[in-house]
Amino acid sequence: MNPKKETPHINVDYFSDLTGDVTGPVESNVEAIGEKIRSLREEKGISLEELSNITGFDVESLAKIEKNELQPQLGTIMRLSKALDGAFSRLVSGTGTKLYSVTRKNEAKTISRSATGAKQLYTYKSLAPEVKGRHMEAMIVQLEENPDGPASVHNGEEFIFVLSGIVSLEIGGDHFELEPGDSVYYLSTTPHLIAAKKDQATIVAVIYDE
Repeated sequence: MNPKKETPHINVDYFSDLTGDVTGPVESNVEAIGEKIRSLREEKGISLEELSNITGFDVESLAKIEKNELQPQLGTIMRLSKALDGAFSRLVSGTGTKLYSVTRKNEAKTISRSATGAKQLYTYKSLAPEVKGRHMEAMIVQLEENPDGPASVHNGEEFIFVLSGIVSLEIGGDHFELEPGDSVYYLSTTPHLIAAKKDQATIVAVIYDE
């Protein structure tokens, strides 16, 4: 007698049409994050040296970020937004003007990429960039392998739901491998590193900016 095949707790195939082309080009009409950081810094009248003293990032790295030569990770962006008294959502996907946002599956905008040197680590798609005064940022994120990356620590809270691939999560000294349908919620002050275990993985990330 053949053993009964277990039915998956979630229909993973459904998500293949939901996410669309996560690796598509960054929208040409979206201001690059580096330019947004420079604009916000200049609005505050803060020099690169002062921003370096506040955040702990060296001046050279900050200058490269502002010139879009270095693509920062989300934790870095959040620390910069706090130092500049700016909303994290403004830096990531811009300032919204609406009370609500309905985003169709083919309307999510690829807004940014994060990389270390020539190695791409993440690609972000914003799911609700049009809501004004928001304190959460909802995104589809394509993860790459990053086994040796540094842990991220910043203010806020994060919820991660795995759509495809296997996600490697290092958090608080523990290691987890998350499969499609798995999720995790954590305080972002807990040291964490999230990446694809192999090749690529796709997640929904909801980040609350305190």
